[in-house]
Amino acid sequence: MATRSTAEKAKAQPQGKVRRSQMLTTYGPGALVDLLDFAVIINGLDAWRFGHAGFEKLPEPRLRDRIAARLKGSDVRLSVDAAFRLPPAGDDADPSPFVGVTARLFPRWFVCQNPRCRTLTTYKQLEFKGNRFKHDCGHACVPVRFVQACASGHIDDLNWVGFVHQGEPCAAPELRLDEGRTGDFAEVKVECVACERARALRDLKVDDMRPPCRGKRPWLGPESDEACTLKAALIMRTASNAYFSQLDSALTIPDTSNAVHDAVEAKWNILSAATPATLPVFRTIPEVATALDGFTDKAVLAAVELRRAGARPERPPIRIAEHARFMEAPLETPGVVAPAGDEFFARRADIAPIAGVERVVLAHKLREVRVQVGFTRLDFPAPTFSGEHDLGVRTAPLGLTADWLPAIEVFGEGVFLALDQAVLKAWEARPAVRARGDVLQQAHDAFYADRPVKPPFPGVRLYMLHSLAHLLMTAISLECGYSASAIHERIYCLPPETGVPMAAILLSTSTPGSEGTLGGLVEEGRAIRRHLERAIRDGSLCSNDPVCGGHDPFGAGDRRLDGAACHGCQYVAESSCELFNRYLDRALVVPTLGQPVELAYFRP
Repeated sequence: MATRSTAEKAKAQPQGKVRRSQMLTTYGPGALVDLLDFAVIINGLDAWRFGHAGFEKLPEPRLRDRIAARLKGSDVRLSVDAAFRLPPAGDDADPSPFVGVTARLFPRWFVCQNPRCRTLTTYKQLEFKGNRFKHDCGHACVPVRFVQACASGHIDDLNWVGFVHQGEPCAAPELRLDEGRTGDFAEVKVECVACERARALRDLKVDDMRPPCRGKRPWLGPESDEACTLKAALIMRTASNAYFSQLDSALTIPDTSNAVHDAVEAKWNILSAATPATLPVFRTIPEVATALDGFTDKAVLAAVELRRAGARPERPPIRIAEHARFMEAPLETPGVVAPAGDEFFARRADIAPIAGVERVVLAHKLREVRVQVGFTRLDFPAPTFSGEHDLGVRTAPLGLTADWLPAIEVFGEGVFLALDQAVLKAWEARPAVRARGDVLQQAHDAFYADRPVKPPFPGVRLYMLHSLAHLLMTAISLECGYSASAIHERIYCLPPETGVPMAAILLSTSTPGSEGTLGGLVEEGRAIRRHLERAIRDGSLCSNDPVCGGHDPFGAGDRRLDGAACHGCQYVAESSCELFNRYLDRALVVPTLGQPVELAYFRP
């Protein structure tokens, strides 16, 4: 392979560019990325380079405490004061290989583009020239389309030589990939020119013929292999099921019960040495004085001792705390605006009562911190009842020694809509709703029957709230000035038996750019009645009815987590949905063709 001098490497342009926010969703550690002439896998956090400028911290104590508690018992130990960091940002004007996110070549098998050649070989047998891999015949080579992966997140090159020969000896294997005239998967086969053996790739779709997983984790380095008892599945490297990012998030809301602990945490680099004698001196420092304003020395010293002991203050679950804060929001008063320094400002909308709705809250200012805690392959992360994601055993790690997680912050606005608990309880007691819940539960259990992780059935309440969120998102996006993909849902759902019943949705802006603060979403929140009526009207009929409306979730097919839902009525951009466009059934929200009217929570 061609070599370059150290000076040339130092000034080399990066092979690709992505936005920081995409590093948490599409292009995080372990994700496969297609570049112009070859493909790579994003390296783990241990190989991310921040340069001399250092990293940017994103403090969010409530979220840090919760993730740390869930990771307890694993190999990950989150830093206390720098648990969340923004992905490193490169400099277009002065690019450097010592700053930014690194990646490694994957897959390592290439196919010659000469139609008469079609040689299948590793990159080591090719010449790297003109930023491309080239075969001896003079034609360029491209990465092979297929790799193998398992549900534990492992990913690996297929053992192409072993696949073709099936254990039979071959002195000098020389492989050729024949993709047929159309490139259809059914026509793809691998041939060995030396011994004239051939095998169709579709054989790997048969469970008994799937190869064992070798526990490869190339994003963590060559020495990171681990034992795995699963069988590998053949996937296309660009398939949507090759990478499911697992995100956790929290809104920044005032937490008066733990304010002194958060203040100490924010200035721990100074207050770590605080004693009864030195604390008055530390208070003379302007930034410390501002942080500790209103707290007595006794309270501050108690928080310091708790921090030194490695203990954390007790905090309510994140979504319960957020829900309570929205429900406690005071009535909107004309002329009162959000203070410039506040990161959370919400007021209850002064609108006429809406049947089935308890209250509408307008969130003028929101700050949300989103953190990637891991990822899965083949199957998406299973949600809990409240719409959050659980760290199942299949979650793949982002690094080996990193004590931090990548995060971004979003500033925006939103509309919070809470349903009437009394009306909701009566709706859940209807025989038709209970029967529908039984069907959805049977389909849910069948979907997870052969999965190693079997999440509990979330219930018809979550199905209904999730479907309502999608219908409202579509209706509001037509007038609020934001694109549909810029609106993000947040579901608050707990059944009455938990003692903290919740049934609400928050629709907020979901972009880290300036588009998140235009004010259009709050303004449309005051007209929520009109948008709700439109959502009910539009959701009652789908362009795919009666097929969509009459869909049997327990029937054949792969849509067992959906009721009446499809691309024509319920599916939205995946960046807007918490649950990967699953757990949807508009028949629970509005009267739907082919379903009992009694199922609908709302009526026209």
